[in-house]
Amino acid sequence: MTLNPLQVSPAISQYQAGQWVPGELRLICVARWQETPDVVSFRFKAAQPLSFHFKPGQFVALQLEIAGEEYRRCYTISSSPSRPNSLMLTIKRVEGGKISNYLIDNLKPGHSLMASGPYGQFNLIDIPAERYLFLSAGCGITPMFSMSRFLTDSYLDSDIAFIHSARSEQDLIFRDSLRAMNSRHDNFKLGYLLEQGSETASVSGDLAECPMLPGRLSLAALEQLVPDYRQRTVYVCGPEAYMAATEQMLAQADFDMTRFHKESFAENTSAPAGDGSANYRLSVAGLELSINGEQTLLEALESEGLPIIAACRSGVCGSCKCRVVSGEVESSSQQTLSQDEIDSGMVLACSSRVKSDIQLETGPF
Repeated sequence: MTLNPLQVSPAISQYQAGQWVPGELRLICVARWQETPDVVSFRFKAAQPLSFHFKPGQFVALQLEIAGEEYRRCYTISSSPSRPNSLMLTIKRVEGGKISNYLIDNLKPGHSLMASGPYGQFNLIDIPAERYLFLSAGCGITPMFSMSRFLTDSYLDSDIAFIHSARSEQDLIFRDSLRAMNSRHDNFKLGYLLEQGSETASVSGDLAECPMLPGRLSLAALEQLVPDYRQRTVYVCGPEAYMAATEQMLAQADFDMTRFHKESFAENTSAPAGDGSANYRLSVAGLELSINGEQTLLEALESEGLPIIAACRSGVCGSCKCRVVSGEVESSSQQTLSQDEIDSGMVLACSSRVKSDIQLETGPF
C-alpha cells in the first residue's frame, strides 16, 4: 500500500522464476526515467522471482496509501510479455491527478507497492488480426507500444501501421524505441500527427524517416498515412474525446466497425439508478447485511470491510465479479463476463444494484 523501501534482489534467471498468476503481488521499482516533460516510465520487478506473462494491452491496478487513505488506480502495462523479466508502467502527470502525480513525485527505485492484475480485454490475444492499425493519442500510446513490441519481438512478419497524435515533438512518448522499430522492421510503418507541428512533411532529426502531418487525426490524414486502412483491424486508445471522434470518423467513412476496437476504462462509469428508498437484505460470507437501492454491490461489500478486488470500478476489468445465488440485480456492464458466467449468475459488483433480497458469493472463482 505504502511506498516501502526494500532491498532489490540481484537479477535471477527467468528459469528460476514462477509464472505471474492473476491476483495481488508486490512490485519493487528498479528504475525510472523521463519520457517527456510530463511523462515518466517506471520499471518493476516482483518481490519474489516472477516471469511476467500477460496479454499485450492489458493493465494492472496499483494500490497505495496517501495520508492514511487507500487508493487504487489502473495503468496499462507498457512493456511486452516477450521481455518477461520486468514490468513497465508509463504515467502522465495530469492537473489534479492525485495518484499519478503522487507516483511521479514520490516513487523511486527501491520503493515497493501492491498491484493486482493483469486485467483487460483490449489486447492482441482476445482481439486477433491479420493486419494491424494502431491509433493513439497522448498516454493512450501505452497499450499500442506493448502490442508493437510484442509483435516485432515475436512475429517479425506482422503488418503494422502505427499513427500517434501528440501536441508537439517534445511530447512524443517512446520516441527512440519506436524509431528503432520503424527502422528495423520493414512491415512496421510509423507516422505522427502533431497539433503544434509545422507544415513540413517529416519530423526533425532522428525521426526524419517517419512521416508527420500537422493537426489532428482526420480521414484525409489517415488516407495519406495509411492508404490501406480499410483492410486493417483498428485498435484505438487515448482521451475519450479522441476515441469518440475516431469512432465517428470511421463509421461515417463506412469502415467495417466489427474491426474497430477501443480501450474503454471510462466507458461504463456507473451502475443503473436504483430505488434509493428501498432496503434489502444481502446474505454473503455467512453475514446478513442491509443494502439500499442506491448502493452498488461493491459499495455495500466495501462498507462492511469484506474482501473484494475492484480495479477499474467501471465495469471493464472484471476483477470484482461475484455470483448471485438468489435474488435479482440490475447491471450496467457485463462486458468482461462470458455467457456461461452470466448464465451461472455472475455479475460485476461495481456495475450492479439490487432489486430484491439477494444471496451472494464472492471469489475467487
